[in-house]
Amino acid sequence: MRTSLSRAERIEAVEGASADGDRLVSVAVPHDAALGPTLERVEEAHAKAEYLDGRASGPLKRALERAVRELHRVAETPEDGLVVYAGVVDGSLETYVFTDPPGRVDEGVFEHGNAFVTAPLERHGASRRTVGLVVVERGGAAVGRLDGDGVETLETFESAVPGKTRAGGQSADRFRRRREERTREFFASVGEAAGREFDDPDALALGGTHVTVEAFRDGDYLPDRLAERVTGTYAVEYAGERGLERLAAASGDAGETHERAQRALSEFFSRLPDGDVTYGEERVGEALDYGAVERLLIAADVDAATRERYAERADEEGGDVVVVSERVEGGARFARAFGDVGALLRFPVE
Repeated sequence: MRTSLSRAERIEAVEGASADGDRLVSVAVPHDAALGPTLERVEEAHAKAEYLDGRASGPLKRALERAVRELHRVAETPEDGLVVYAGVVDGSLETYVFTDPPGRVDEGVFEHGNAFVTAPLERHGASRRTVGLVVVERGGAAVGRLDGDGVETLETFESAVPGKTRAGGQSADRFRRRREERTREFFASVGEAAGREFDDPDALALGGTHVTVEAFRDGDYLPDRLAERVTGTYAVEYAGERGLERLAAASGDAGETHERAQRALSEFFSRLPDGDVTYGEERVGEALDYGAVERLLIAADVDAATRERYAERADEEGGDVVVVSERVEGGARFARAFGDVGALLRFPVE
């Protein structure tokens, strides 16, 4: 079983798999159904395959046997359902198990053919917004999830970064190099843990003491797919479950940031033909001078210092600030065509 793959990688493998015969088995158990009836169907199909003649029956029999084995491994149906894929692809028996499907499984599936049935992996059934939580401190780290059920701790671990006091006999330079190396290794392990646990979170919040969490974020330790979903860094003094709870409270509406930015950008584009908006550094600066900015939109790739300057000026005039990432629909177009900054206006500026 490909246990080392993330959920996103498993989904990609399932969608891309194909065979030249009937040898790929798809099984889905709905979230509100018991495993027993589905397991009985697959076991019956496997028993029948034992009596099939011909070389083509071998791969299907192997796939059914593996599906039965994986179903037996699960004690009860997971909260959002269970999906199991098993099949012979390019001569190799591959298995992909989803106890954490991206959407709630509402309908059962048991089919076999030359392609996997991917409908159970569609997100249409997902109803809960998920915010990934990562707390990173010199002494330890924690990875968790915030959704409709609250905060769930996924992984916690301690670091091997030595303290600031060096042992006797060590030179200052040698101690500093060792400490920096251990810090990089620790940060890399935190990024790897986040990559394992999160495939497609709606947002990702980072917590820790200011220096540590900013060093982690700026060091590119997160996979790109997660780095682009970071909504901010927050002051948290503890790792572990307590730190995750503090981060969830500190990040507040991090999970709503995407929707807020989407609404603001949609309004920007809808008001553009009427001249009720302005864009570009010079024109937005003039609008701020006149106190005409109702809402300021800033592309996420603008550096933090520049964003802070814009936010301070908008705040002085009572304007709102929204950061727009490329993940927001139209976000890339906004950054490319409108100079990374735009504003919804209270009144026209000549």
